[in-house]
Amino acid sequence: STDSKLAETLMDNDKVIGMVTNTLRKKGLPFTGIYTALRSNVVIRKASNEVGQTGRRLMTTDSTSSVLYPPLNVTNGTNTCILFHATRLQLTANGILIDLTNKTFISNSVDSTNSMCSTTNTTLSLKYSLQKIPLIHANTLEIRFLMRNKFYTGSARNWFKLDFVEIVQDELHVAVFNVSGISAPQEYSFHCQLVGTSWLDGVTFIPANKAAEAWTITISEFQIQGFSVKNNLFSYAVDCTSFFTHAIWMAMVTSLVLLCILIYGIHMIMQLTTNDRFDDPKGQALTIPQTD
Repeated sequence: STDSKLAETLMDNDKVIGMVTNTLRKKGLPFTGIYTALRSNVVIRKASNEVGQTGRRLMTTDSTSSVLYPPLNVTNGTNTCILFHATRLQLTANGILIDLTNKTFISNSVDSTNSMCSTTNTTLSLKYSLQKIPLIHANTLEIRFLMRNKFYTGSARNWFKLDFVEIVQDELHVAVFNVSGISAPQEYSFHCQLVGTSWLDGVTFIPANKAAEAWTITISEFQIQGFSVKNNLFSYAVDCTSFFTHAIWMAMVTSLVLLCILIYGIHMIMQLTTNDRFDDPKGQALTIPQTD
């Protein structure tokens, strides 16, 4: 096959390179070898013992996916209408940590049948059974992400926005969080490295009622898309990181302070003047009367 011939060719090339380098080593000649190629090379592996791993690492690394698991998808019966992904989904209530990452993305033991999709409003519902979790006085727990899609005349396009996050215990006690900062064009997704109830997060969930004050939410590598999902894949992501990061602001402020010092120094130098009269060593000493 083509792969076998290519593997044999690469092994022959490696043998030639090995012979050349061994000869140079035996003669004690210093050398530097540079391996080049017309394009990125992929390591060829075969299951047979005849052709093993070539060991070639030329201009590339193994293509391993950084995604540990696929995103959670919700369908409207035929097509996927909501995509949600996170590397960590944790809640804390009264000092008790509830890790829902495994239930949501790995074991798929979450119930998303209460989710709702439409062209204007979308709700992602994640319902969990907590009967096997000790110290949690609740049978079910539901997390809702409420999104809406609206046309804005300023940008002349539709934008989706995550307005609220709700935590419902046993379908009775509802904790509501206001969300600001999670928005993107309708055909895009939204991504943020860290969202939650902490003020240090990229996007902060603000408690809107008394029940919400008892909860702490932490979501890492948060990505969501509630509209215009195509081919069961996330679209281009709008990130929560602002253009002017803290480092950029610090550099700009420092540069501004130094610029002000430089301008002040130049201004002071320009204000320097020389005397209009000078001492004559052969004449009478110059006296300058002092006036109050």
